[in-house]
Amino acid sequence: MYLHEALDHRLASGFPLRHEDIEAAVIEGAVQRLRPKLMTVSVVLASLVPILWGTGIGSDVMKPIAAPIVGGMITSTIHVLILVPVFFAFMKERALRRGTLQGGEVPSRGQQGEG
Repeated sequence: MYLHEALDHRLASGFPLRHEDIEAAVIEGAVQRLRPKLMTVSVVLASLVPILWGTGIGSDVMKPIAAPIVGGMITSTIHVLILVPVFFAFMKERALRRGTLQGGEVPSRGQQGEG
């Protein structure tokens, strides 16, 4: 969502897009996504770490449940903050080279959930 909005903002300026513009839009969108993602991950990890370190009654049942969630949060952070922007940039640069780069059909943040 943030990546599309940043690129659409640059497309709406009316100037021809270059490689540097796509790169700047990807960085802008990734930076906007950084804080919400890190806040979510830090809260989930803060709640699960005591379960992983626990030795009391029921810890033998809870540790196998918490461990995959911790791993999933770490890998989803890598996916969302690194892989998605890289693949997005590759796709948009490819569309730019082909001459098919267009604005996205993504609703603005104020329009989400309406309808």
